Amino acid sequence: MDIKNFENTDGAALIAQPGVSPASGGLAAGVAMCLMSMSSIQFGAALSSSAIATYGVAGATWLRLAFAAIILAAIVRPSVLRYSGAQWRATLLLGTTTAAMTLCFFAAIQRLPLGLAIAIDFLGPLSVAVFGYGLTWRLTWPLIAAAGILFLAHDGEGWVGNLPGVLFALGSAVGWAVYILLTKKVGAAFKGLEGLSMSLIVAGLVATPFGLAETGGAFTLKGLVEVLGLAILVPLLPYALEMVALRRMQSASFGILMSLEPALGALAGFLILAQPMTALQMLGTALVVAASAGATASAEKA
Repeated sequence: MDIKNFENTDGAALIAQPGVSPASGGLAAGVAMCLMSMSSIQFGAALSSSAIATYGVAGATWLRLAFAAIILAAIVRPSVLRYSGAQWRATLLLGTTTAAMTLCFFAAIQRLPLGLAIAIDFLGPLSVAVFGYGLTWRLTWPLIAAAGILFLAHDGEGWVGNLPGVLFALGSAVGWAVYILLTKKVGAAFKGLEGLSMSLIVAGLVATPFGLAETGGAFTLKGLVEVLGLAILVPLLPYALEMVALRRMQSASFGILMSLEPALGALAGFLILAQPMTALQMLGTALVVAASAGATASAEKA
């Protein structure tokens, strides 16, 4: 399979696409890599609270994107001067979307429980999978997910989080949906990981003025090392794991596994951030996971 079919696939497998014949290594290895990728994303998000407290949302996001861009550029060494105007436009759009999506996401988890923020964020790829097939019975999947989010947003005593947090999470969801569509275009326009590398460079540059404004350029060695580790957790390690995993499994299987992400987000919030969940919130998480899995499976059969 050509690399363009599985480059930048975080959430993209929720779109129906031709199946991928598993290569050597087996399905079990692919499943393990998917679980490691999702765990890296969610626990990386949960562990970001210290960096956000030190540098602010914009500052921590900027440093994460910048470190990720530098590391990947050093590995890939993209041929910057050889790209066409169309390639540059594609990476500028994807990079800007990546920066906006990431800024919104970390602003959301600062204001909402991690499980709720992830569930709202997941409406992005879920909507892409569902609305890509028009006004059909598949519209029931986002309705089920919306019911799950309502359950997640109530802890038995009152509504959790706040309106700005919900709006930031919705902004991240919109960004994720656009990101998926742009990723397909960038993956087709570049070879190997060059498209991903270029989009991360653009994302880091777009986030720079926001990051500098919030941090004031005041950095510590300990803080920079911490953010470097977070950049490896998200996005470098997940992308690498997902790309290798998709060589070993069908895209539908990958998408269904990715549906576990809201549940892993809730688990990470509980273990690391001590964010408890009521029985109703656990039911809400299950509904979001079921809706995502159902949308993926029905999209693959369409």
